[in-house]
Amino acid sequence: MRHFKLSFIVTFVLLAVAAWWGYEQRGVPGLLSGLWIAAVLGVMEVSLSFDNAVVNAAVLKDWSPFWQRLFLTVGILVAVFGMRLLFPLLIVAVATGLGLGDVWTMALNTPEEYARHLGATHAEVAAFGGAFLLLVFLNFLFDEEKEHHWLGWIEMKLGHWGSEGLAVLLTLCAVFATMSIMPPERKLSVLIAGVVGVAIYVGVAWLSGLLEEEEHDPALATMMKGSIGGFVYLEVLDASFSFDGVIGAFAITNDVVLIMLGLAIGAMFVRSLTVFLVHKGTLDEFVYLEHGAHYAIGILALIMFLSVEYEIPEWFTGLSGVAFILVSLWSSVRYRKRQEALA
Repeated sequence: MRHFKLSFIVTFVLLAVAAWWGYEQRGVPGLLSGLWIAAVLGVMEVSLSFDNAVVNAAVLKDWSPFWQRLFLTVGILVAVFGMRLLFPLLIVAVATGLGLGDVWTMALNTPEEYARHLGATHAEVAAFGGAFLLLVFLNFLFDEEKEHHWLGWIEMKLGHWGSEGLAVLLTLCAVFATMSIMPPERKLSVLIAGVVGVAIYVGVAWLSGLLEEEEHDPALATMMKGSIGGFVYLEVLDASFSFDGVIGAFAITNDVVLIMLGLAIGAMFVRSLTVFLVHKGTLDEFVYLEHGAHYAIGILALIMFLSVEYEIPEWFTGLSGVAFILVSLWSSVRYRKRQEALA
């Protein structure tokens, strides 16, 4: 439980703030409503982001304690205030031409209008997030050096034939396909958003590789294992996951403060879950868990691309990810039992 101690403390504080905010708005009924909504949004965020935690753990497990602590401290501030509050405000500001202060006033005083503007940018955000997440999935799928192959020879062949270049090509094809189903006035903005998603992924990968090459001192490399490139990668990955949660939260409440508080609770537990998975060596014990998380990310990427034209229920998005995680756990247990029987 020590891994989740900070999360429980933060949850208690944020629920207290939610209760105070609700009480200031509508008295005792508002207090109870604020507590309930913040708790529900926290649970929703964790359920939708479990695969995010697994992928985070796969990256974070090779990092030094310094970078792991940075991810849990500075990273959580970026995730909560940057990705779940400032990022949506910036999107609405760009879409409307208003300043951040005016958008924040809109979010507080006329949340319905804020939600409408935020929802109007869904296609562009989905193209960006879908492109980034699809590259995450495809580069995992095309990794020939994976020790375990969940789908057996199929994954082995894909790893042999695939490459980073092919992953970029397929992702750009998905972006162009998404653009083709948009109305003429939205085509260019959706195309730009998807290409930016690809560019950020490639740029972060280049930066990570560059920083790793610069670490010539073995002692320094051991101490600082991890990099600003990897840190940025995880934050962009979190952003790709979180924005759909922000939009989905408006189906529960239009109160932007409660949305931020509830999603912050969930984000904190996702961070703690990531560190727990790293310290417990869960990915080594359940060898296909990382595979299940990446396949869930692949499905999420496709859902995001499709969602520019079709309405995909939140429950379907969440359950599809959970299904892959559960099946990968079952496969991992079966694999471990087979290995024990052969020993």
